[in-house]
Amino acid sequence: MTGSVEDAHPTAGRLTALLIDASTEAISAGGGHAGGVYLRSRTPGLLRLAVLSGLPGPLFRPWWRLHADRPFPVADAYRLGVQVVLPNATETMRRYPQFAAGLPFQFGSLYVPVVGGSTTYGVLTVLRPAVTDAAEVLAEHDRVVRLAQELGAALRGLEDAHPDQVAWDGEPVCLRPPTASTSLGRAGRFAWDPETADITLDEDLHTLLGMPPSEFPGTVEAFAEAVAPTDAHRILATLRDTAVGRPPALPLYLRDEDGALRLLDLWNAYEPPAAPAVRGVVVAPGPGPTADSAADLLPDGVFCVDRLGLVVYANPRAAQLLGRPRAELVGRDLWEAVPWLRRPDFEDHLRAALLTPDPVHFHLVRPSAQYSATRPPPAQGTGSPRSAGDAGSPRSAQNAGSPQSAQGAESPLSARDAVSPPSAQDTGSPPSAQDTGSPPSAQDAGPPPSSQHAGSPQSARDAGSPPSAQDIRPPLSAQDAESAQRPYDGDWLALSVHSGPDRLTCTVRPASRVKDSPEGQETAELSETGVSPLAPLYRPIALAIALTEAVTARQVSAVVMRELLPAFGGRRLAIYLLQERHLYLEWETGFPKGFLSPFDGVDLGTHLPGVETLTTGRPLFFDSMEQLTATYPGIPLDATEGARAFLPLIASGRAVGSCILGFDRPRSFSTEERTVLTALAGLIAHAMEKAQRYESETALARGLQQALLPRRLAAHPQLETTGRYLPGTAGMEVGGDWYDVVESGDGLALVIGDVQGHGVQAAATMGQLRSAVRAFALGDRPPDEVMSSTNHLLIDLDPGLFASCCYIRLDPATGVARAARAGHPPPLLRSPDGRTRVLDLPGGVVLGVDPKARYPVTELQMEPGAILALYTDGLVERPGSDIDEGITALRVALAKAGAPAARPVGRFLAGVADRLTATARHALDRPDDIALLLATRRTAPSPGPH
Repeated sequence: MTGSVEDAHPTAGRLTALLIDASTEAISAGGGHAGGVYLRSRTPGLLRLAVLSGLPGPLFRPWWRLHADRPFPVADAYRLGVQVVLPNATETMRRYPQFAAGLPFQFGSLYVPVVGGSTTYGVLTVLRPAVTDAAEVLAEHDRVVRLAQELGAALRGLEDAHPDQVAWDGEPVCLRPPTASTSLGRAGRFAWDPETADITLDEDLHTLLGMPPSEFPGTVEAFAEAVAPTDAHRILATLRDTAVGRPPALPLYLRDEDGALRLLDLWNAYEPPAAPAVRGVVVAPGPGPTADSAADLLPDGVFCVDRLGLVVYANPRAAQLLGRPRAELVGRDLWEAVPWLRRPDFEDHLRAALLTPDPVHFHLVRPSAQYSATRPPPAQGTGSPRSAGDAGSPRSAQNAGSPQSAQGAESPLSARDAVSPPSAQDTGSPPSAQDTGSPPSAQDAGPPPSSQHAGSPQSARDAGSPPSAQDIRPPLSAQDAESAQRPYDGDWLALSVHSGPDRLTCTVRPASRVKDSPEGQETAELSETGVSPLAPLYRPIALAIALTEAVTARQVSAVVMRELLPAFGGRRLAIYLLQERHLYLEWETGFPKGFLSPFDGVDLGTHLPGVETLTTGRPLFFDSMEQLTATYPGIPLDATEGARAFLPLIASGRAVGSCILGFDRPRSFSTEERTVLTALAGLIAHAMEKAQRYESETALARGLQQALLPRRLAAHPQLETTGRYLPGTAGMEVGGDWYDVVESGDGLALVIGDVQGHGVQAAATMGQLRSAVRAFALGDRPPDEVMSSTNHLLIDLDPGLFASCCYIRLDPATGVARAARAGHPPPLLRSPDGRTRVLDLPGGVVLGVDPKARYPVTELQMEPGAILALYTDGLVERPGSDIDEGITALRVALAKAGAPAARPVGRFLAGVADRLTATARHALDRPDDIALLLATRRTAPSPGPH
């Protein structure tokens, strides 16, 4: 299901309503500011975010889906059925470093599995302010647990009635949290065609007037009566004046039937020679205009967005600095109104402001004034999750946070925002297709309409019936036009974001240099010394991506040096790895030569910061060398000035080692920097643990494979043989290919095989098969019996792998060969005259599949000077190409390589093998391992085979 009311199944709306109710109540019960519900999907092991309350959906898109086996708190709660309580960022870093790396902010969180009977349906999540200890949130935790139990029981009942329907496969429903604001400001828009007398109201205006579309007569007189009964005649007169090109210079101040203030602004939108259409907006300001009017006069820019990213207020200075008229800012998603804010660093800072109570200060480089003022925003609805209204929840309006629209004009539009006289630009330019009233395109339509977006200027267009806010947005006022066209004061903007329960208040001002930032002198000094900006500008995901390419401990260390040190302005790095209760130096850079040698192999009982950070699991930060020596008297120092950070490398609770970062100058570590560094240490620990496991398994597998491959091949005076083996370049670079030459009666057995897969198990299975084939061959069994016996052995071993094989028993004296094949590529035979052909031997299925399989025997004649080639598929198979093409290419290469002109005197077969494998040997990407066995008959005795 997708969670939409359009879903055919009747459980869709009920399921969504249950999830919305549970999420809303959990946020309140858990003392949180955001939360949601993860639900199982129809993809096994995949959880999807079904409901997200209090956070913009697109901003948290990376967390929309989550596999149940990932090291994340949601996954643990679902997979293990445990309740996860993370009181603060420190505990989150310690237990879930990968999760903390993506959200390195100071907040707490609760995760409770939603269980009904014996079935776990999902996880109820609450994000809340951080506290010192988990004991401080026991009461809130218990309340959330009860809500999760109630939700589980409800979902079980729903599933009993409709089996297999309690799952989520769509995008999340995004809600505004219950609002603490008392502001009731609302706005709605309309369009009137004087020629047809048709008047259309958007959904917001219907809500504001308390008149559903089904009850609206559709006449302009009814509209005027609904807006202001005592001033209806005045409204009608002004509408007629506007229709002939004389709109009011100022908005009309009106009173509804209860005496509350309403503002009406009108303007023209027409395309000559057609008669002018009248567009307008009705605003019920609520108690907020006084505050808004005061903010309008501030010299710094101020704008407010709600917790879903909708701009609910912007003063003229903010409009100027952001490069958009206020009429195109208010009532729109921030990223649609100001497209150039769609950038990773801004999104990081906004996530921090949404999740933590502390103000967030940062800088942005703005584009040119022409770009910002003229570039249109992207199509409505692209990339946005569904709103609560899509779900059809009966509580969507309540969840929106107030009786008025969920659009949440908690900070209502001021009169100056909502109304303005038409500008030349609007009255003189032809309208778009939307302005003419034509239906929107599918792209424009965006998501379905939503009660949550009542009051939203885009809701009308979503509905596809009345004109949308964008369709009937007011023209630019003189002040707004000036804001859009006035040149910028500089290239940088200094922004501060202050978080509140219902909205984020953002201040913006010009900043000619980054050192004007609120962080002050320290940032400026570091910039002047050439040190890179610190943690707030560093994205942990960059290190995580780089670490995925590292497979050895040395490669991991090199990535840390390349990615981590420059990001934090460090100059020194040391990484120690734990082995048998001792720490051994794995990597160092920047330290004086030989300085770290005395610490190599140090015992875990030693009183040193690099040891104690690992044994305690706590990172240690020293702002100066004096602070370090005060804590560890007598510790050797590599410098008299600087700062140090000692980070524990712990992966899933297992100690891996420790990491030391050194800085040339004293400096302090902010809370956010400590959070990010600790989280990154967790990523490094996981990568290092994986690298250690890789190296040990690779060494084991390579040693095993070398031991299992033949050191020498059986010899015969009239037969020369040679073999080649090349490991794959992917994974552990070991596989299950093998070749062998075994004495069999008065002849020799030529064998080649390929066990499915790579790694230790494939190599071990290969060794068992090679030993079995050798034993059967030494008993001089016929080829079909050798294949059948090996097949039964592999089935009895039951390694979960199959194998292919080609077995040829050759009499070197007569040249008679008897061959059997089990799912293996056919051998090649080059005649002395140069003709080379594929030996199309009939064969059976691969070994290890069918105990009743039969392997027919084919008799061949091999002339003196002929070359027989056995090979595995790694030599002839390439991704995207047919294997027959590879076999043909090998046949041509054998014909050329084995030509008499190419044969050196004496032992020529080794050179042929080298030429046939030259391309594969020098390839950087060799996805499979390769085995090749060549044999040629001699007419006269010669030195031993090769």
